[in-house]
Amino acid sequence: MCVAVMDLVYWRNMRWTGVVFTGLVMGLASLFQLSAITVLSHVCLGIMCITASLRLYYKLLEVLRWNPGVHPFQSYLDYDSSLTDKETVMLVEEVVLLIAFAVTEIKRLLFIENMIDSVKFVLLLYLLTYVGVATNGLTLIIAAVIAVFSLPLLYKKQQVNMVRPSSAPASKPVPPAPPALKQKSKSK
Repeated sequence: MCVAVMDLVYWRNMRWTGVVFTGLVMGLASLFQLSAITVLSHVCLGIMCITASLRLYYKLLEVLRWNPGVHPFQSYLDYDSSLTDKETVMLVEEVVLLIAFAVTEIKRLLFIENMIDSVKFVLLLYLLTYVGVATNGLTLIIAAVIAVFSLPLLYKKQQVNMVRPSSAPASKPVPPAPPALKQKSKSK
């Protein structure tokens, strides 16, 4: 799962990354106008329209005996996405550990165990008040999604630009421009 996410973020499969990135940004942008329940129901209705039409098409092919009656989504139906008892326990333990760590850190910062860390936390909270006035949480989430998908591309481009082949000829120096002629001002 982690490898698939990294492939998406680093644009290793351009088609899938483009679909996921566009879907995320459009979904988050639509949350500005509509509620989350409305957006979720419209997405599910769109998926149902596509799957129902494909299912009817395959059923028609089966009736006309052009297809042996294969369900178009059988591989998705056969996929077992359930968690075993061991995986469920591990997942719950990880979530509980993350929550406990967050509570411990917030308690440490709020009750000033370390003065420097608490001052940094106060400064962060103060800056976040200004960010909160300028934007809302959804805007920040959209900006974060765009940053996550675009920073690896910018980094890769910067790395390519920094590597210079040794066989490339050095560019010729540009001669300095001639000095501008000074005009005499006319006096009356």
